Amino acid sequence: MWLVDATVEQLQRLDRSASLQLNQALRYAAVRRLFQAVSWLGNGIAWYALMLALLARYGADAAQPVLHMIFVGVVGAAAYSMVKRGTSRPRPYQALQSIAAGARALDAYSFPSGHTLHAVAFSLVACWHYPALGAVLFPFVLLTAVSRVVLGLHYPSDVLAGAALGALIAAASFRI
Repeated sequence: MWLVDATVEQLQRLDRSASLQLNQALRYAAVRRLFQAVSWLGNGIAWYALMLALLARYGADAAQPVLHMIFVGVVGAAAYSMVKRGTSRPRPYQALQSIAAGARALDAYSFPSGHTLHAVAFSLVACWHYPALGAVLFPFVLLTAVSRVVLGLHYPSDVLAGAALGALIAAASFRI
């Protein structure tokens, strides 16, 4: 058991250290503004805009892909809300004095990252239906994930958990 405790402690130290190092990028106004904009778009705006754009471009042919995206969005919101309430992990800026909040948090807890969960889930579903979107969506997913840590809102482990949960939800939706 001591080995597991030691490993968990080492991972937590790594998580805190990476969070602190990435959060220091907020010193640069251009970096801060970029990640604040990405985070704001990740609040749902990018995904709603994508769904509207698909409907505008493809009409009724986009109805099923858009409904698919809405479905994974609803499942994702329920899943991350449940996990967040169960873990109640404070956000990095709340737990560590040396980490600054670069944006307003949408909810109280850190684990997992809902922004990353939705970015991964929506992107996988959108690219399942429209593979060419990957060239735009996957860089945005990466920026979204990094923004959460840079802004002091999540630890890297929160982002990784959100990405894994989003991928699982999307993958499960392909089998329904």
